[in-house]
Amino acid sequence: MSDQPSEASRPPEKPRGADTPPPPEPPAAAEAAGTPAVDEPGPPEVRTAGATPAATARPSPAQGSDGQRQRAQAGKPGSPWQHGAGAPVARADGMTARLRPPPPPLIRPAVLGSVLATALLSALFLSDGLGVNLLIVAVPASLAAFFAARAAGRRLRPWTATWAVGGLALLSVPALRDAGWPTFLAVVSAFALGSLALHGSRSWPGVLIGSLGLFDSVVPGIIWGVRGVRARAGGSRANWGATVRTTAVALVLLVVFGTLFASADAAFAELLGSLMPEASVGAGPWRTLLFALGLAGALAAAHAAAAPVRWDGITVRPGKARGRAEWALPLIVLDLLFAAFITLQLVVLFGGYDKVRDVTGLSHAEYARQGFWQLLWATLLTLLVIALALRWAPRGGTGDRTLVRSVLGPLCVLTLVVVASALRRMDLYVDEYGLTRLRISVAAMELWLGVVLILILAAGVFGARFLPRAVAVSAAAGVLAFGLISPDGLIAEQNVQRFEDGRSTSIDIDYLKDLSADAVPALDRLPEPERSCALRFIQNDVLHDDTPWYATSWGEARAKEILEKRPVKGDGSDCYRVGREGTGDGYEPDDDGYDPY
Repeated sequence: MSDQPSEASRPPEKPRGADTPPPPEPPAAAEAAGTPAVDEPGPPEVRTAGATPAATARPSPAQGSDGQRQRAQAGKPGSPWQHGAGAPVARADGMTARLRPPPPPLIRPAVLGSVLATALLSALFLSDGLGVNLLIVAVPASLAAFFAARAAGRRLRPWTATWAVGGLALLSVPALRDAGWPTFLAVVSAFALGSLALHGSRSWPGVLIGSLGLFDSVVPGIIWGVRGVRARAGGSRANWGATVRTTAVALVLLVVFGTLFASADAAFAELLGSLMPEASVGAGPWRTLLFALGLAGALAAAHAAAAPVRWDGITVRPGKARGRAEWALPLIVLDLLFAAFITLQLVVLFGGYDKVRDVTGLSHAEYARQGFWQLLWATLLTLLVIALALRWAPRGGTGDRTLVRSVLGPLCVLTLVVVASALRRMDLYVDEYGLTRLRISVAAMELWLGVVLILILAAGVFGARFLPRAVAVSAAAGVLAFGLISPDGLIAEQNVQRFEDGRSTSIDIDYLKDLSADAVPALDRLPEPERSCALRFIQNDVLHDDTPWYATSWGEARAKEILEKRPVKGDGSDCYRVGREGTGDGYEPDDDGYDPY
């Protein structure tokens, strides 16, 4: 008999590598350290509804491999949504999986406090107009979003900081300028930048829809806030009672001692009255509405910061690539047409007033007015042509990319010359007839379109990854600059300067008197009776306005100081003929006596 064991009695061999222990499960701390890459593309993971780290059980041995794979996937650097320790995840399909994030964590006390502060400040300060009060209200709303994002594990990124700082800077326009139209543009732009800061979009659909994405978080934010308050109130009623008692005692002490100090010193009473908003029964419904709006807005911002919708998940399929000849030939013809037009325009652009008259037989103002709007539309249509051309451009390789750059690059450069020609035409027209709100607005629009063309040229050289966000930044910067230069003040300054230089025998008082208080420093330089006629309506608005400090702009405060030192003269009976004598008043009226644009 052999000493070797038989095959039947031999123990089964272990698989190769069986002695190697399995890799350890990743610790919970490593999973919790993950932060959401809100600027990176990719489908988000969806957390199982109702699961929280505290209530999540460890996976069974049979489920260990699946749980490890899910947690490893959630902790990958490329995953746009990373979860806390022990949170089971499940991948969903469809558009919802690409857009909707996992539910945010339970609302924190710091978030609730910031939200309530935003609502109270909205009710107290926003009922009397717009000014520095917008910045006052924006501070606790920003803190609510910051605390919510921090609780959800998000971290501050450069583009998020850019959007946030830009939005706060735009809110300085109402604090500086009295004019309503640049203030409206600044407030709308600040809302759009704030929404982008919360969502972190970077594609064209993401930037366009993300600028309005805060509206999508209003209802979920309110539901999130109500659930959080219920959960925390049910578990810590003693703490809530202590908070209410502490707040009540503090308010009583402030009212009692504030009343005593105000009674003891008139200066302190005046200071206290100027700082504190007036409370009246008649304003109660309006303040209640402002409280509700502030509460809903702050909750929406906090919810979007904790669980932002991935608007970058909305994709637009590229168009069918065309052949080189089919795609390039129409654009080459367009380039030649632009080149022929610009060759003639360069003569006018650099030739001066005499050359305009010699070439066209028109005055430089008539020539400028004749073509500015056509050139503005040409610029807009060229941008549309470039967008469609890129959609159907050939995408075969390096040769196709070179063709696209060689065709669209000259078109952008030629369009820049068209922009310069349009701005030159507007300059000629303004020099002849003066500056108005419409003229300065369309000139600013044309200038921004030129900036967009430069960004497109830069994208053709360095890549188009940052083009959507760069265009959005340029638009916000343009709105900010437009508000800071004080368009009403610039209009008044230019028209007064023309009157002082003798380029206009009279000045259009009917137009200038409707400007805002920002125009007062320039109009104050006019001689009498033009000065009093131009400032009479503004003085009635400024000196008889009891708007509190937080709703008063710096432009309005400066105008009030000027008019208190030098009030207008007369009763205005002699203002009917001022600015109406002759036809050289600096404007070109139509048959009804109004400036056409």
